[in-house]
Amino acid sequence: MNVQRVPRPSRFWATVRRVPGALLTLIWLLVTALPFLIMVLLSLKSQADTYSTPAWAWPRTLDWSHYAAVLHGPFLGYLWNSVFVVAVSVALTLFLSSLAAFALARLPFRLNGLLFGLVVACLIVPVHVTLIPIYLMTRAAHLYDTAFALIGPYVAFSLPISIFILTEFMRQIPRELQEAAQIDGCGPFATYARIFFPLARPGLVTVGIYNGINLWNEFIFAYVLTSTPGHRTLPLAIFDFQGQYSSDIPAVLAVVTLTALPLIVVYIFGQERMVSGLMAGAIKG
Repeated sequence: MNVQRVPRPSRFWATVRRVPGALLTLIWLLVTALPFLIMVLLSLKSQADTYSTPAWAWPRTLDWSHYAAVLHGPFLGYLWNSVFVVAVSVALTLFLSSLAAFALARLPFRLNGLLFGLVVACLIVPVHVTLIPIYLMTRAAHLYDTAFALIGPYVAFSLPISIFILTEFMRQIPRELQEAAQIDGCGPFATYARIFFPLARPGLVTVGIYNGINLWNEFIFAYVLTSTPGHRTLPLAIFDFQGQYSSDIPAVLAVVTLTALPLIVVYIFGQERMVSGLMAGAIKG
């Protein structure tokens, strides 16, 4: 009996089929990287070259004085304020949202569905609607113009999306693990601490990176709830390099570049964990 072999596609045609995808990837890389590259080039130009040469032109001379001026100014103070506020806010958000997600995902009680619906409904509340009440509450609590004035709003507005993601993630953890912990005598909090919190690490990493990026770039609350450079965060550092009638564009872009670098580093090292955490929470077992 003669068996006809199906001809395999040659390696050449297999390579050709990958060309469109590679071209699209390259185009997308250029689209996303080009603004950052232009920003870096402008930050290395002199003030005169900024107005006399195209934005994409290579600097005539690399002028690092703008970075020196930024680093010798109050930039490091802004950086410390951002690191402190974001770190504390993300830590509190992870702790509170994981507790709430465990309760909503695995503890049966009468108002479970209603509370989860309220959490989801909070996602549509505009931030700007709350500015005046939060400002008045901050003044009444004597927290205005302090780093702690930002932590409360940051945690409050990070909780809904964090609880939503972690609740869906914890629902995928096998129920047999919870039953085994209960047989061993673990109460709800012990089950959360020993079983669910460690197993939810991919989801926690996803929530931490997502909220960290959002809070690092947050502007409106930092602008409204702080007034002095000693307590302001990085998104407000740009005000130090602009006046009433003019702006030091290279210095401003040097600030933006230095502000974006930590996020780029975090994203490079954390993107795989973030994507895997989102996919793990989206796939139902």
